Amino acid sequence: MNNPLVAGVDIGGSHITAALVDLEVRSVLPAFCARKRINAQEDAASIIDNWCATIGQVFEAQPTLPRRVGIAMPGPFDYEKGISFIKDQNKYEALYGLNVKEMMAERLGVSPDHIRLMNDAGCFLQGEVVGGAARGFKSAVGVTLGTGLGTATFHGGVAKDANLWCAPFLDGIAEDYISARWLIKKYQEVSGTTVEHVKELVSLIPDDPRIKDIFKEFGQNLAAFLTTFIRDNNPEVVVIGGNISKSAEWFVATVEEALLAQSIDIPVRIARLGENAHIMGAAGCWIENI
Repeated sequence: MNNPLVAGVDIGGSHITAALVDLEVRSVLPAFCARKRINAQEDAASIIDNWCATIGQVFEAQPTLPRRVGIAMPGPFDYEKGISFIKDQNKYEALYGLNVKEMMAERLGVSPDHIRLMNDAGCFLQGEVVGGAARGFKSAVGVTLGTGLGTATFHGGVAKDANLWCAPFLDGIAEDYISARWLIKKYQEVSGTTVEHVKELVSLIPDDPRIKDIFKEFGQNLAAFLTTFIRDNNPEVVVIGGNISKSAEWFVATVEEALLAQSIDIPVRIARLGENAHIMGAAGCWIENI
């Protein structure tokens, strides 16, 4: 690769984060990173200006560097053409129907061909394949465990949003049972005590051994969900990310045991890149053969 440096960009509903990524060593360069809060209700020109000003910052120390950009963008969006179809989400309404890729290219002073976009939900898994827990694998499935449930697949060099949060599961949908919301609700049912988040729940384990059983049930739920997910996609590896993955020691062994009981013997890896996964995944749009 003649020029391994690419700007990886993560666009969320209230922020943009951009950083240079060295695709040769597959590493985010923290010295060339910029982050900015965004008012997603502003007019189109203001949104584009703020996005591009942030992206421009990561190139400032390398002014002669050819500007190639990979962007993790929320949908709905025509990622190939660069047209936004986001509406009724209380964010970026002003961009609806506009060619965002061309607007950003003009603002950055580059050809539209120098900007590639992909769905933000798939970028987490693509980042872990490019330079994280799933590096070296040709196919993968991933779940992000947090307030809700995110799912993604990686096959043929491309990561995609699997959109299984609402899949029928037990007496409801998957997200009802595989999320921080379930853990907090279950503990309230068992103890009568309400906690604010999973980190607080983990901190109570030394004083309340019932929490270990709650995490074990959570692991069984996750394994039951993964059994179908794995059989439908036949991946080489499973990647678990999101904030709840920081508490993996309390449920991953249960997941692995339950999968083995279903004759599923593939590695279950905890995501390594954290927030940088989306940056790495977006930049990975420029790797021809991941």
